[in-house]
Amino acid sequence: MYYGIAIALVIVLAFIFANAKIVPQASEFVIEFLGKYKTTWSAGFHVKIPFVERIAKRVTLKEQVLDSPPQPVITKDNVTMQIDTVIYYAIYDAKLYAYGAVNPISALANLAATTLRNIVGELELDGTLTSRDTINAKMTDILDEATDKWGIKVNRVELRNIIPPAEIQNAMEKQMKAERDRRETMLQAEGHKAAAITRAEGDKQAMILAAEGERDARIARAEGEAKAIYLSKKAEADGLRALREAGADGSVLELKKYEALIAMSNGKASKIIVPTDAVSMTKSNVLFAETTGLGDATKPAPDEPEPPQKPDPCCD
Repeated sequence: MYYGIAIALVIVLAFIFANAKIVPQASEFVIEFLGKYKTTWSAGFHVKIPFVERIAKRVTLKEQVLDSPPQPVITKDNVTMQIDTVIYYAIYDAKLYAYGAVNPISALANLAATTLRNIVGELELDGTLTSRDTINAKMTDILDEATDKWGIKVNRVELRNIIPPAEIQNAMEKQMKAERDRRETMLQAEGHKAAAITRAEGDKQAMILAAEGERDARIARAEGEAKAIYLSKKAEADGLRALREAGADGSVLELKKYEALIAMSNGKASKIIVPTDAVSMTKSNVLFAETTGLGDATKPAPDEPEPPQKPDPCCD
């Protein structure tokens, strides 16, 4: 009796352990009851009914990557190139993913290929090479909307490689080389231009500084000459003032004028013509001055006083 109960418990426990399932994190199990969808198990511990329930689909909710192989695509200007894409997607509904399409991943790959051909077919070669972001955004929107009924969320699409034909690549390389040569020529021309401008600016500054130096030198010379003339005239004025204060008459002043004329005409080819009456007047003035002693600058020395005589002690 006890052995039968123990055997029955063992069998029940074996069935329970055989039908107990643990769903891992970020996963879902689709459960069918007698071939019909019943429920979706989320992460955790679950027990299914034996013989009538089964796990129809195990689905991961993590983001996945679909790497499409290179495929030929024809542009608007009839250039055939090879383009491969990378699709990042995630399953958000296990039921739609299990019953929406027979092979949802294959359907997604084929849909991506046809969408890429349609988008690139509206662009020319240059537009295709420079519009990666535009193509990626359009493909993401189209694929995301088309795969909603499959329970798939397309997060983004990236064009990995765009391979044009060999002759196009050669032409592009020549164009790039010509562009680099043009930029090098422009840089050299700009360098020569900058150097010429710098040299011209240097020459201009040098000329300005030289002119300023010559101007300052002329000003200094002019100031020196003006000061010399001023001092000379001041000396003459002081001399005339001294003569006037010493009581010199007009004849002496006339004589000083002629002396000044002689000093001004100091040269080999200079001649001074003095009127006869002026000479006569000068001679008479000189004779009168020597006779009377007027106009002498040097005064006679006073007579020395005789020493006082000492008294003779013998006679006092």
